[in-house]
Amino acid sequence: MFSLTVRDHMMIAHSFHGEIFGPAQKLHGATYVVDVTFERRQLDQDDLVVDIGLASQLLKDVLAEFNMQNLDEIEAFRGRNTTTEFMAGVVFDRMASAIQAGKLGEGAREISGMKVTLSESHVAHASYHAGL
Repeated sequence: MFSLTVRDHMMIAHSFHGEIFGPAQKLHGATYVVDVTFERRQLDQDDLVVDIGLASQLLKDVLAEFNMQNLDEIEAFRGRNTTTEFMAGVVFDRMASAIQAGKLGEGAREISGMKVTLSESHVAHASYHAGL
């Protein structure tokens, strides 16, 4: 299996619901380093997993929806805890939809899996990984 990873970041604000979150129930900020790893069994005709420039731009475009936003104010997230795990899944879904829509080119349709990792510090991160 071949893989390629691109990285960007986003800065968000949010709060959580539930005693399990302690002081994080109050509004607070986070800066996530976001890694997206694309996987495929064979390289394409250019010996690529995916075009790194297109992949980097797509990640930037996906994160722009959330960057510098209070996630509590996004209607689609009402009633949800926008945890690191939850947001890894959201970014995954947005990236997968864009791939299916052809935003990484026709060759990217051969991507067999993808992993999205959000690092909230040097000691904690969460991922979502699935086949495409």
